[in-house]
Parts: sequence; C-alpha cells; structure tokens
Amino acid sequence: MVTGFENIQKLGKDNMDVAMQSFGAFSKGMQAISAEVADYSKKSMEESSAAMEKVVGAKSLDKAMEAQADFAKVSYESMVGQATKIGEMYAEIAKDAYKPYESMLSKAAK
Repeated sequence: MVTGFENIQKLGKDNMDVAMQSFGAFSKGMQAISAEVADYSKKSMEESSAAMEKVVGAKSLDKAMEAQADFAKVSYESMVGQATKIGEMYAEIAKDAYKPYESMLSKAAK
C-alpha cells in the first residue's frame, strides 16, 4: 500500500515538473515575442516620423506623393516580414512547450 502511494506521489511530482518546464518554455518564448514587438513598434514609429518629415519637407506635390508611396511600400514589406518572424516564434514556442511532454508520453507508451 505504501509503495502504491509513493508511486502516485512520484507520478504527481513528475507531472508537475513537466508542466513547469513547459510553462517555463512558454513564458520565455512570450517574453521574446513581447520584446520583438516592442522593438518593431519603436522602429516603426521612428520610420513613420522620418517619412512624415520627408513628406512635409517635399518641394512639390509629386515629391510628397513619391515619399508617401516609398514609405507605404517599405512599411508593408516590413510588416509582412515581422508577421512572418512572429509566426515562426509562436511555432517555436509550441515546439519548446511540447518537448517536456514528449519524453513523458514516450515513457507512457512503453
């Protein structure tokens, strides 16, 4: 009877350890994404400000439209690249958070 209780305790501890490892990986990944988004937001604001100065400082309407079109193109490309990067980071979080469960599931399958 004592051995069964000890086995249940060990199983509970092992499950908690796996859950904490998974949560740690998830938390670390989310912090990385938050830092990446903050950096991108700062960079985007700086680029927007510089583009606005270009548009306002343009000598003609054609130059202002050209500056605005250039900014729109660069902004779109940057946003698509950033969205792709963030998507890859989320996929990596999912893999890292699942890793602790892989070993537990392989043990259970045996």
